[in-house]
Amino acid sequence: MKIWLAMLAGGLITFGMRFSLIYLFGKLEIPETLKRALRYVPPAVLAAIVFPELFYSGAQINLGPTNIRLMAGVVAILTAWFSKNTLLTILVGMLALVFLNLI
Repeated sequence: MKIWLAMLAGGLITFGMRFSLIYLFGKLEIPETLKRALRYVPPAVLAAIVFPELFYSGAQINLGPTNIRLMAGVVAILTAWFSKNTLLTILVGMLALVFLNLI
């Protein structure tokens, strides 16, 4: 029962925090500087999630050719650069990772 109460409390707290921000942003005028800054939040969060997976192999930083995740990431970055297509970038990066795992 304690686990269910903890989950319910966590959900209510999370909902309350998110709803309060949505409610406040609906009522207040957001400065243009803040609007411009908020556009960079999703890429920053994505980079914070992806970069450790690319650069760390085990508990060490591995920038060499033996790091297949980094090599697949480079292929995905080049695909994104030239195609400007998110879905294609994800597919090519995943295929590169699978291919490099096989060889």
